This record gives sequence, structure tokens and C-alpha cells, in this order.
Amino acid sequence: MSPRRERWKDLSPARRRLLVTVGVIDAGLRAWALLDLRTRPAEEVNGPKAAWGLALTVVSSAGLLPATYVLIGRRHRPLLPLD
Repeated sequence: MSPRRERWKDLSPARRRLLVTVGVIDAGLRAWALLDLRTRPAEEVNGPKAAWGLALTVVSSAGLLPATYVLIGRRHRPLLPLD
């Protein structure tokens, strides 16, 4: 038997604030990651840009997918040019 899902009106104010905060943080991180992906050349992205864009647009991850994009999806530029 699956646990009963709570409705929004049944949640405590603290839990509502937490859910809204996580949602806002996730939306902000997604927007930043999508903007970075849009402006970054394809050579600096690990994997197809279209796949990253689709995943960042569709998958709800509470900030985990944008963090994955930053850590794994981007090829990091050196801080100082070695020329």
C-alpha cells in the first residue's frame, strides 16, 4: 500500500516555504545553466548541447541536473592562458 500523498493545503507553512524555496532555487539554476549552454561553444560542452538543453528543460531535479551540467557537462576553461 502506498503512503497517502499530502495536499498543498495540508502542508505546514514551514514545509510550504521549503518547497517554494527549492523550486525557486531550481528554476534559477536551470535558467543560468540554459543561458550558459546557449552561449558556450559546442566544443566546450561534453555531449550534445541539444541533449543537455532538453534535459535541463524537462527534468525536475531540485537543482541536481544544473549542478551536474556545471561539474560534468562543461569543459572548463583554464583560469590563466598558458601562452
